[in-house]
Amino acid sequence: MKALVTGAGGQLGKALLASVPDGWECLGLDRAALDLADHAQIARLVRAERPDLVINAGAYTAVDRAEREVDLAMAVNAGAPGVFARVLADHGGRLLQVSTDFVFDGQAKRPYLPDDMRNPLSAYGRSKALGEDAAGDASIILRTSWIYASGCHNFVRTMLGLMRDQDELRVVNDQVGSPSWAPDIARTIWALAVADRPGAYHHRDAGETSWHGFAEAIAEEAHALGLIPRPPVIHPVSTDKYPTPARRPPFSVLDDSATRKLLEDGTKHWRENLRRMLEQELQAMDGGVPRFTAGHQRITS
Repeated sequence: MKALVTGAGGQLGKALLASVPDGWECLGLDRAALDLADHAQIARLVRAERPDLVINAGAYTAVDRAEREVDLAMAVNAGAPGVFARVLADHGGRLLQVSTDFVFDGQAKRPYLPDDMRNPLSAYGRSKALGEDAAGDASIILRTSWIYASGCHNFVRTMLGLMRDQDELRVVNDQVGSPSWAPDIARTIWALAVADRPGAYHHRDAGETSWHGFAEAIAEEAHALGLIPRPPVIHPVSTDKYPTPARRPPFSVLDDSATRKLLEDGTKHWRENLRRMLEQELQAMDGGVPRFTAGHQRITS
């Protein structure tokens, strides 16, 4: 089986390329190798490679900048999935479209089910919801949230940098979700690829927390590992004290029970995965973890 993975330079793309299942050939493409805003380039590539599966992990993810770059966000997040789906259909290939908790408005009182009504609050969220629609019923949609991994730009590594320099931080405590470790998302994606059953699915690490709770856990675990000299004081603040151009859903926990039932597996608690990620950060500081160099890379497992 042959897969094409977009977004190979991102944290999820790297995790996907690091965990290609036996029997799969995988072509990983970063932004330099494939511009997802160039729909003609996408069509040419898919027709030339004829993959059995495209995992579209690439996206326009600058949530706040998307409010002023709406056309670009739409071209990448809404337009590209439609092109992939249409061209793949010509030779019987499948699209697995990676989506986001931002397609929901955060007003629910319980975790969101895959078929719950979407009502995105931001341009980014709207573009991802339209991308799901463009992917169509023959595709696999996987929504996830709060992605992080070692060696990449994300909330955890941003907090680590701040915690090394500052004794006090302020982090919002009224946005609740589930951190999701990229290697475990990749495991779910490959399992869904093997299952090959179209539909919408969710993935999250077990448990839920606020950004403030996540930051406190990062401080505790990082200090225990010696990654920061001391845990800072982290003050909880409300979202209205930290205004951003894009509105965030206040509650975006995803219900992944249908995914786990289909795959007959489970997920680890977010705090356990956070500890594993920080251990990788520590190993990398000691030179113990090789770095993946993104680009146009072909892997056969």
